[in-house]
Amino acid sequence: MAAPHTVDDPDDPRLRDYTDLTDVELRRTREPAEGLFIAEGEKVIRRALGAGYAMRSMLLSEKWFAAMRDIIEGAGAPVYAVTPELAERVTGYHVHRGALASMERKPLPDARELLRTARRVAVMESVNDHTNVGAIFRSAAALGMDAVLLSPDCADPLYRRSVKVSMGAVFSVPYARVTAWPAGLEALGGAGFDLLALTPDEAAVPLGEAAARLGPRVALMVGAEGTGLSRRALAAADLRVRIPMAHGVDSLNVGAAAAVAFYAVR
Repeated sequence: MAAPHTVDDPDDPRLRDYTDLTDVELRRTREPAEGLFIAEGEKVIRRALGAGYAMRSMLLSEKWFAAMRDIIEGAGAPVYAVTPELAERVTGYHVHRGALASMERKPLPDARELLRTARRVAVMESVNDHTNVGAIFRSAAALGMDAVLLSPDCADPLYRRSVKVSMGAVFSVPYARVTAWPAGLEALGGAGFDLLALTPDEAAVPLGEAAARLGPRVALMVGAEGTGLSRRALAAADLRVRIPMAHGVDSLNVGAAAAVAFYAVR
């Protein structure tokens, strides 16, 4: 096995990719600008590598050497061995899963290219909570969605929290950002998709009824927690649909609602 480099200085410049991971605003700006993202834990690191992302480096504690022997040997990137205490000083939190990897981002595909072969597409507008983004990607992967489209202000699917919550599913479903919003949604109609907008509005069609008469290509759009879809996004949709609620509950968390809707249109 290739020998990891032991590092005992939290200010070592080789660890720069891992500094201040709890500073959300800093990392949201810095990671895309520098073309990197952080994968946390053995499963997520393996899934990132399996999806073709190149590793920049890896940071791990000694007890993980044996479990990740094959990754260390095939990484082609430096591996830094640190104590749990030093890892916490560098990152700003206790690294429970014992291993972090800095990965290279890939260029995002064009939305029209994704639509060329997809049949079921998830669309997110202004979903800016990383936990919700990760949950939606996990459901999209599990329930057979072929692609995800994001409005310009959606949270980064490759931010550490999104990746962790999705259990690496962000690597399984291709995604693209729609830069002209919501005008860019016209590409869905041009590609033969029916665009459904998920809303709690009682005037909307119950999802089960709508699902029974869908065409071969369907896009399902969800909005931010609390505010839901904007008026402009709703106006761009072909049909507004709702999940019928009981016991006086007005709506579900957007992650849960997306999972129900993905199942209904799969």
